[in-house]
Amino acid sequence: VMKLNPQQAPLYGDSVITVQLTEEDKVEDDVVFYLVFTGSTVQHCTSTRKINPGSLETISPGHDCCETVKVALCASREGHPILVVAEESFQFVQDEAYDAAQFLATCAGNQQALNFTRFLDRSRPPAADVDFLDEKVALAFRHLKLPAEWNVLGEDQSLTENMPRETLMHFAVRLGLLRLAWLLLHLPGGRQALRIPNNEGATPVSLALERGHKKMYQLLTAAEAREPESWSTLSHTVHSGKRSVKHHRGRDVYMLTAEA
Repeated sequence: VMKLNPQQAPLYGDSVITVQLTEEDKVEDDVVFYLVFTGSTVQHCTSTRKINPGSLETISPGHDCCETVKVALCASREGHPILVVAEESFQFVQDEAYDAAQFLATCAGNQQALNFTRFLDRSRPPAADVDFLDEKVALAFRHLKLPAEWNVLGEDQSLTENMPRETLMHFAVRLGLLRLAWLLLHLPGGRQALRIPNNEGATPVSLALERGHKKMYQLLTAAEAREPESWSTLSHTVHSGKRSVKHHRGRDVYMLTAEA
């Protein structure tokens, strides 16, 4: 029996999982351990790193649906067959960050909902919380399966560009969500949103300036802004057909995802 901690991860993955090994599994250094997550339609294989003789660490993969999957701990050693050492179940869940990303994606053109997000602005969360929120919501937003016609400005593209309204970009700027703003910039309507004034006549760019958000202002006005530091910048994914390999540079963990 192995212990996974935690025993669940958000759908978008990218959280640290610790694996406690039992006495008899604490073996020589030349054994390589990896985890295989088997879901109903996709399977992931992740490498691990040894933290100490009794525990390993890996990064949870992003999954395609909320479900309980089977996790097998496999051990491999040169010249020996691969062994399944232990099995455990693991859950992929939709967390608050995923709910928030979905809410934001669906209210792109909804003025009532966007005006509600302005209310959050008055109850300013501390900087550390903003950073955590930004990281999680951006990872979740990236993982959403957005419809082909999705646009940062909402679905009604007939609205004239200078018609004053709140946009998702105003929301990201107000709360200082750098990574979310960077993501929105690269989605349809993102650049357009920069020029749209709200009811007070503030565009996202002028709002950033007025708020003294230097980094945000630079991000929105740079010709080629680099992605703000986060898990996603620290990882690199290569897709090939229905498979993908992701290298998590921060922890040096590799992940292979394929159809089960």
